[in-house]
Amino acid sequence: MPPARRRPAATLTWDTVDLAPVVLVRGTEGLLADRAVDRLVEQARAADPQVEITYLEAAAYENGVLEMVASPSLFGERRCVVVQGAEAMTDAFLDDALKYLGSVPEDVWLVIRHNGGARGKKLLDAVAAAGHPVVACDAIKRDGDKVDFVRADFSRARRRIDPDAVQALVEAVGADLRELGAATSQLIADTAGTVTTDVVLRYYGGRVEATGFKVADAAVAGHAGEAVALLRHAVATGTGPVPIVAALAVKLRTLAKVAATRGRSGVSAGELGLAPWQIDRARRDLSGWTPEGLASAITAVAAADAEVKGLGRDPVFAVERAILRVAAAHGR
Repeated sequence: MPPARRRPAATLTWDTVDLAPVVLVRGTEGLLADRAVDRLVEQARAADPQVEITYLEAAAYENGVLEMVASPSLFGERRCVVVQGAEAMTDAFLDDALKYLGSVPEDVWLVIRHNGGARGKKLLDAVAAAGHPVVACDAIKRDGDKVDFVRADFSRARRRIDPDAVQALVEAVGADLRELGAATSQLIADTAGTVTTDVVLRYYGGRVEATGFKVADAAVAGHAGEAVALLRHAVATGTGPVPIVAALAVKLRTLAKVAATRGRSGVSAGELGLAPWQIDRARRDLSGWTPEGLASAITAVAAADAEVKGLGRDPVFAVERAILRVAAAHGR
């Protein structure tokens, strides 16, 4: 009797796949594919510290190479073969890989990475039909999916990040998933405790050309027209309302901290959680501000913060209104 046909395996994500005799890593999102391959190679090394890792380029593959690298080792160690660039595979690789699937060795792990496209569809279908694991590495384009990506990275690291900080990070560096992943890794490695919006802006405020801070500086100085013009330019060039509101909030909180020290002596920068230059700048910015005006401005930004996170229908209008209120509060 012919062997029973295996049921197609469920599609997996990079962080759920486990090593198997054959694994297909498929999709256009390079970072996720890199992570999947790295995870599988690490599992191979954990299973056998002496494992022999071989990397092949499918685009330059020549007949017989797969059989050669998968043949039994003289020293008995396991082998892990990683085939890169299967979307550009040669006909020789397609033929050899299909033959390999007909009789998969038990002591070899074969990882095939395919970065998208129709080339090699016969092989992709054969891998899935045989029930081997398939890792989906589809492109992540929606901001909501990028937010989930950041949250998942922090969760795996057992770290916490505020929701508005996640949004600010995506706004700042989310155009490319590799940059977003690198930024997330840096924040996890370089910080302690919960990551807040202030922390994100301290690290990556410059990635949005400090637009939010320019808007905040103009508003706090009472220059309503300039602040609104900067806001509209920021929106037109791709900066979202969340980091702009966050920059306004940071600016006003700094002013409030420094204002609270008026008439007091011996208050250090460390006690305020600020750098000396920040205190000097805040003291200059406080010229023309009264406690009542500052309270009014903080209230306006708090209302805008709620609106840009879902309570309002027009986030950009909410920010513009807050800017006008902050500028109007100056000198009151």
